[in-house]
Amino acid sequence: MIEIQTDETTFTAELHEQQAPETAAALREMLPLRSELMHVRWSGIATWINIDEVDLPDLPRENHTTYPSRGDLLLYPGFRNDAEILLPCGPTCFKSQAGELAGNHVASVDASAEELRELERTTLRDGIQEVVISEV
Repeated sequence: MIEIQTDETTFTAELHEQQAPETAAALREMLPLRSELMHVRWSGIATWINIDEVDLPDLPRENHTTYPSRGDLLLYPGFRNDAEILLPCGPTCFKSQAGELAGNHVASVDASAEELRELERTTLRDGIQEVVISEV
């Protein structure tokens, strides 16, 4: 189980260790992660964390998707674009200026549709939010 904490919210998420074992292990290795949560530019109703500075191992495509559901936490190891963690808060098609991307669905966030939508609205309205992801 991991915890995602911003200035105003705290969510928990269950890791998908069976469906994405290498990705879950890589995520655990980078915890605690202190970074910035931003509104997406290309993907729809979602937020993201740039992890391009994190030294990730070579990760296979595991449990990957281009069309994640609300609350599906994706880890994208940077095959064609910057490495990132994507948190969809509504309808999302994961993409960048490089085109559509497929991220590894590594965890599911336990939050209501309204809670996630408010998180997305906050990043859109107020800008970057400090975020800490840790194991609990």
